[in-house]
Amino acid sequence: MTPETADPFELRRRRIRFRAWHRGTKEADLLIGGFSDRFVEGWGDVELAWFEDLLQETDVDIMAWAFGKQQPPERYEGPLLEALMKLDYIGVAR
Repeated sequence: MTPETADPFELRRRRIRFRAWHRGTKEADLLIGGFSDRFVEGWGDVELAWFEDLLQETDVDIMAWAFGKQQPPERYEGPLLEALMKLDYIGVAR
């Protein structure tokens, strides 16, 4: 068994990590990349799909939703967005 077949989600997680840490601004990288680093390993198909969809949004919108400055679209509301809003996952080592 190869590492890719041992975890069917590993390739998606690697892509997500890259996309989350290469947003365009340091602030968005820390927010979105930090969130990904903290939670992505525990996610299954539903959570990965939610985050992949979120990554299609602009940094400005994601940050506004995370900071509670704008109401997010209904499809993003729920426990994952609530976790993003807590901001208890950002490391400063990067």
